[in-house]
Amino acid sequence: MKIVVLAGSPHKKGTSNTLVEEFKRGAEEAGKQVEIIDLAHTDIHPCMGCDACGMNGDCIQKDKGNEILNKIIESDAIIFASPVYYYNISSQLKMMIDRFYAKTTKITNRNLKAGVIMTAWNNDDWTYDAIDKYFDILFDYMHFKDSGRIYGKGCGTISMIPKKYYDEAYKLGKEI
Repeated sequence: MKIVVLAGSPHKKGTSNTLVEEFKRGAEEAGKQVEIIDLAHTDIHPCMGCDACGMNGDCIQKDKGNEILNKIIESDAIIFASPVYYYNISSQLKMMIDRFYAKTTKITNRNLKAGVIMTAWNNDDWTYDAIDKYFDILFDYMHFKDSGRIYGKGCGTISMIPKKYYDEAYKLGKEI
């Protein structure tokens, strides 16, 4: 199984990327191939809405977006990873999701397994309400099979991450 992780944190050693590494460890121990794409440090531009792709072709932008889209199409599963910024996913992750437009048909036809790994400093029960709804809609529209979501609360720094989130990330990697 090939898994693509879209890592949307600008902090290479941040909390969401820490849980991504634990996910990767579990997945690789289960014999799966994992590629982590560091969106914050990759040349990707936002969708311009020009429709040159027609939702079924290459984007006209000369960046790494088409390469990443092709990796997603060739994969069996996708993981969305991000810290929470103002009760939403990072702009780096959102920018790549918007670029799905160029290959919507090819991605939806794959019926990929999908999961979410997110971390937030906030510990309130409602921290992930809007984000969870966003992923409900995205997964439905893209025909993704929901394989699990980790919504880490109280994860402001690596030392603050409760052990249960490490365990959940490892388990998601093993079981996806």
